[in-house]
Amino acid sequence: MFTFRSIPLNEDEVIIWFHGDLDIEITEIMDEEILPSLKPFHNIDINLSEVPFVDSTGIGLLINLIDSLKKDKVQVNIKISAIQPQVKDIFDIIQLSDILGEELFCS
Repeated sequence: MFTFRSIPLNEDEVIIWFHGDLDIEITEIMDEEILPSLKPFHNIDINLSEVPFVDSTGIGLLINLIDSLKKDKVQVNIKISAIQPQVKDIFDIIQLSDILGEELFCS
C-alpha cells in the first residue's frame, strides 16, 4: 500500500516522503493528491527512503510529476533524496539522472 506524507518547512519549502511501491497503483494519487499539494512550493525534497520498488509506470509518474512542477514555475528547486540501493540501481540502468538532470539526485 502506498502512502505519502509532506511537511512544509516554511511557505516555500516542503519535504514529501513516499511510502510503498511506485507503480501503476499510485497514478490517481499522484495526479489528484501529490501534484496539487506540491504546487505552492518552490523547494521540494522528494524522499524515497521508504520506497522499496519502482517499475516503469512509477518512473513515468515521477518524471511526469517533476516535469509538471517545473512547467508551472519559473523557479523551482527539486531534489530526490534517500534513494534505496535497489531503486537507485533501476534509476542507474535507465539513466534517469540523464533524463531529469544529475542535480536532482542526492545521496
